[in-house]
Amino acid sequence: MLRFLLTPAAALALLAQQPGAPAGSVPGPPAQPPDTDRVLKAVDDLMWHIQLGDIADVDQAEYTSLPPAHIPNPKAPGAQNPLIIRAYTFIPKNLDKSRKQPLIVFVHQGIHANSDTRDVHVFRELLAQGYSIVSADYRGSSGYGRGFYQQIDYGGREVDDVYLGMRWMLDAYSFLDPARVGIIGWSHGGLITLMNIFQHPEAYAAAYAGVPVSDLVTRMGYEPDSYRALYSAPYHIGKTVREDMAEYRKRSPVTHAKELQTPLLIHTTTNDEDVNVLEVEHLIEALKAEGKKFDYKIYQDAPGGHYFNRIDTRLARESRLEVYRFLANYLHPANPAK
Repeated sequence: MLRFLLTPAAALALLAQQPGAPAGSVPGPPAQPPDTDRVLKAVDDLMWHIQLGDIADVDQAEYTSLPPAHIPNPKAPGAQNPLIIRAYTFIPKNLDKSRKQPLIVFVHQGIHANSDTRDVHVFRELLAQGYSIVSADYRGSSGYGRGFYQQIDYGGREVDDVYLGMRWMLDAYSFLDPARVGIIGWSHGGLITLMNIFQHPEAYAAAYAGVPVSDLVTRMGYEPDSYRALYSAPYHIGKTVREDMAEYRKRSPVTHAKELQTPLLIHTTTNDEDVNVLEVEHLIEALKAEGKKFDYKIYQDAPGGHYFNRIDTRLARESRLEVYRFLANYLHPANPAK
């Protein structure tokens, strides 16, 4: 584990420490120019400490996950090594570590994004409730250069990256309770949340999926060519949905509805400009068809659209309180959210 308080100079020094391109990576355009991408990430690393250092021990860790999903030259030295993933960890400063405590796995949003401080207010709210948090920058996340960007495996090994980050956290902190692990995420993070509980139902006591990407086949039908190109890129799926619909279905939560066993809360809104409500409705209908018990709420034209309950409005705070009360029922019954 890396334990230090970043200074601006140290933040810039991090540029030389980011995971580099694995052997055999394929050249291609990064999300942003690589230097800018890494500088922004280094600065945001510093902001985590500044904004949460008063209430939490903020740390970073590196652990290994599965090898790359695509290896152009499998015989190259190190080509099949496990991928190194970086995660952020947050432990409440006043936590009683003499007894077992709950853990939240926070899955960041965005196809090529990262765990950044746009969600710091949500982290603060969770920490105030006594939750420790782990948030992984799974493969394909931005801020680590072109090689890591091109490791994207949407709905695939990125799901394993998040799961293995949770397992690492439980191993690293003995006071965390493996029976009280919750997982939450919005948008793409909602998809990874769903796929985690479908693949590892025994590992999670509760889950929240906000405006989750749920049906990639439907999604490819309404998104523009530039978005579809992210998936058909040669270093990713490599085919369009027309060319390989089965692969897109395999990566969609709606396909796995029958596997739900974990207590689940879903939120969406009818005016979501990113994840169309039709996608989430497909998931809800699939879960009902399988006879699954779960909770959900479809907001009607909630101000803020895709971000309706992650902003600072009264509705957003009330919606998040619903989430916290739901989680507390399974993770923190002695300390319900208020």
